[in-house]
Amino acid sequence: MSIRNIILGLTACAGLAACGDTLGEQALGGGAIGAGAAALTSGSLLQGAAIGAAGNIAYCQLNPGKCRGY
Repeated sequence: MSIRNIILGLTACAGLAACGDTLGEQALGGGAIGAGAAALTSGSLLQGAAIGAAGNIAYCQLNPGKCRGY
């Protein structure tokens, strides 16, 4: 794996902290970030969206005080 892909992946993960107010908003935001990261790294858009959505929902549910939909 190249350093470019690692940096893009870490940047995408950092963006997951931008949660929404509802479960749907959290899934949509994470899915968009995941699909964008997959597009930049030539990965599967569907898989990236699924991983991003799941990751964002998990983060928001485990850290409700740190996750606000601004």
